[in-house]
Amino acid sequence: MSTAARLVEHSWNEKLAAIGLTHAGVIAIEVLAAQGPMTQAQLAQYVRVQAQTMGKTLSRLEVHGHIARVRSTLDRRSHVVSLTQRGEEAVLAAVEMERSVLAAASIDPEVLRQELQAVVRELASQYSVSPANVSEELVESTP
Repeated sequence: MSTAARLVEHSWNEKLAAIGLTHAGVIAIEVLAAQGPMTQAQLAQYVRVQAQTMGKTLSRLEVHGHIARVRSTLDRRSHVVSLTQRGEEAVLAAVEMERSVLAAASIDPEVLRQELQAVVRELASQYSVSPANVSEELVESTP
């Protein structure tokens, strides 16, 4: 299973790099596309990573024109992150790339997604992982 995961990830990462994305970047822009603008801290919390880690991902996305960061009017110490037009296009491109990678292996992405969601739920329940550690929203909403 780990060999298959590495091969799929390698193929997908090659395609993503061509449009200035990484796997972490795709997760961030998919959340922004689904949830709308939010602060870096909120986005980091949503995907269960440290704010500093998210900051590095967002810097790369910003350089490639996928996101914009503007100072929050509510808290001048934070920035609100939103997708740009280029970012919206990148979300669609990433979804299509995922489909093409899986299609090359004759895998139905929806069936795979459902099976992986079931595995995540089962493993989380076996290891007493609380919902705070496994984002059900992320598992359910990731395209």
